[in-house]
Amino acid sequence: MGLKGKLIGSIEVKCGGHLIHDILHANPRKVPNITKINHFEMDHEGESIKIGSIVSWIYNDDGSEKNKIIKEVIEAIDPEEKSITWKVIGGDLLELYDSLTIITSCEHEWTTCTFIYEKKTEDTPEPLVPFGFLLNLIKEMEGHLLK
Repeated sequence: MGLKGKLIGSIEVKCGGHLIHDILHANPRKVPNITKINHFEMDHEGESIKIGSIVSWIYNDDGSEKNKIIKEVIEAIDPEEKSITWKVIGGDLLELYDSLTIITSCEHEWTTCTFIYEKKTEDTPEPLVPFGFLLNLIKEMEGHLLK
């Protein structure tokens, strides 16, 4: 059993993947208003994220009373592919994983989420709960955009 892994999920978004990318890239401060994310912070002024931006999210992915924190640095943004690479640099997930990189990419009516991770031990579970939470957030954004 390996310690490294990759999860990939693509979901159809009837609003068009480019609109999901626009929220994540140009308007991430709106995410808490339209999803179950409790709080969002960026390390700089303005609406758009950029390479090197540090973002923090407070969320609850399992229905427990304890909120979780994830802190990420933006490693890459590809406007043509409509993709963003987010490297986790702090928060609850790093208690279980030595590394975790999240890639979101959008095309036509699809959004793809990729988790590339390394578990601390073989007993560490795959990050299925946070992965499913991210896919659900994408669907919540789609629902908001279709209103």
